[in-house]
Amino acid sequence: MRSFRYFSFTAAILFIAAFSSFAQIGKPEFTRPQTFDVQHYSIRASFDRTNRKVFGDTTVSLSPLKSDLRMVELDAVDIVFDSVTLDGKPAQFKTVDGKVVVTLDKGYGPSDLIALRFKYTASPKKGVYFVDAESGRSDHSAQIWTQGEAEEARHWIPSYDFPSDKATTEEYLTVEKDETVIGNGELIGKEPNADGTVTWHYKMPVPHSTYLISFVIGKYVRVEDKHGDIPLGFYVYPGREETAKKAFGDTAKMMAVFEELTGVKFPYNKYDQTIVAKFQFGGMENITATTMSDNEIFFADFDFGKSIVTDLVSHELAHSWFGDLVTCRNWAELWLNEGFATYMEAAYREKVFGREDYIRKVRSDAGDFLVDDSINRKRHGLYNRRATDVDGLFDNAAITYNKGGAVLHMLREQVGTENFWKAVNIYLNRHKLANVESTDLKRAVEETSGQDLGWFFDQWVYGISAPKLTVKPVYSTRTKTLKLTITQMQKPETMVTSAFRMPMDIEVKAGRNTSSKAVTITKRIETITIPSASKPSEIVLDPNDKVILKTVKMLPITVVR
Repeated sequence: MRSFRYFSFTAAILFIAAFSSFAQIGKPEFTRPQTFDVQHYSIRASFDRTNRKVFGDTTVSLSPLKSDLRMVELDAVDIVFDSVTLDGKPAQFKTVDGKVVVTLDKGYGPSDLIALRFKYTASPKKGVYFVDAESGRSDHSAQIWTQGEAEEARHWIPSYDFPSDKATTEEYLTVEKDETVIGNGELIGKEPNADGTVTWHYKMPVPHSTYLISFVIGKYVRVEDKHGDIPLGFYVYPGREETAKKAFGDTAKMMAVFEELTGVKFPYNKYDQTIVAKFQFGGMENITATTMSDNEIFFADFDFGKSIVTDLVSHELAHSWFGDLVTCRNWAELWLNEGFATYMEAAYREKVFGREDYIRKVRSDAGDFLVDDSINRKRHGLYNRRATDVDGLFDNAAITYNKGGAVLHMLREQVGTENFWKAVNIYLNRHKLANVESTDLKRAVEETSGQDLGWFFDQWVYGISAPKLTVKPVYSTRTKTLKLTITQMQKPETMVTSAFRMPMDIEVKAGRNTSSKAVTITKRIETITIPSASKPSEIVLDPNDKVILKTVKMLPITVVR
């Protein structure tokens, strides 16, 4: 391994020139091509619990994006189709490589609305999960619930299963008469059936990405609250009502904080939170109907676990703005969903518990990333060039979540709090119900701050890793000056800059005096001179954590004449 000492000046210039804009380096096209826009999914489903099957009857209404559309291809993995009809007439179709391909009866154009109805049976390995009843600490009934992110909806619904397409939905779900169904949007009604089952009808009139379609089925009690005119429902197992109040009781307060910070009202007509068993994540922000892991929520019963649950509940609620209302255009931009939701955990803490608690949370996120970055062999930037590996999207959570939240903190420090939140408001309103890329956030923050932030996004969003600094302090008793030699020790490699740009303060304590100097580090080796009447007792690099993603090794002070 080559030490930085042998990194020649010429090589450094070539390296910096070659990687001056990480956004442009081998940037693959992750956005999926579309020939049509789905307008609405009407989903009817019943279940064979013994054999873990879904009987589906789904109508997909779509409009072509170009003239003479003659074929529609939808995602459908291991779904057996009984029939496919086009406006009530049998349609020619085939299944191949996880797709159902329908041949249309003629060419259609953008002014047309095509209704394709699919009747089918699915035995989903993903997407829909059947959970047996359990007695004991987690005493619950049998459950059926969905998980759509990243691309699991295709295992039970023929769909355009990618975040860039948004459609309205409605669900007709047939279940046992003593069960509760929690779905997206408004509960329109319940209809009893001759066989003793009940069909629940939910309608979600606000367009949303396919991965947010959800339902939960089981025996639940509902604990109610409100935020203004927004009904809040906390669905827990019978006997767990007090847990619901402890875990979800601050939801209305969180909504008020997020509305104040973003300047955007909660965008939907209800918000439910439901616990389920054997959930693979802590929570999932299904639109208006968040699903939560029961084991995570049960931490609210213990003092040590309350902060964990606070962060989880605020994180999933924040997705109502960042992820549900405004959604990443493709999975390479997933950090725009998860990084913002992680940052809003800290922002909520700042508003309710103060700046010190905010900094503690951001430091924790930064620390988790820095540890991961030191051992991770599959690193990527916040803009994830590994996003074609959909199954591995959440393997590097410390990048997408923790680094994402820390980078948003640094962006706020760079442009100032007022400009930051003004930009967030512009970003949300400009792209409401639409999809976004990192460039959209950059544009909004540049507008409010008047700054060129290309360098910031290059190194923190498109680039990889973080600076590793060694600081060598030398104090001269003759000149009464402190000379700091700051060396960036990170190994320059593909997508890792040799020299991060870092605006920060340096605080020097000497006797009873404390002085501070604002600097911007831009070089691999930077020398900074600070007047000091006596030998410093303490040197603090970046006391305000403006550049929180860094490691610093401070060497002992050398005294010279």
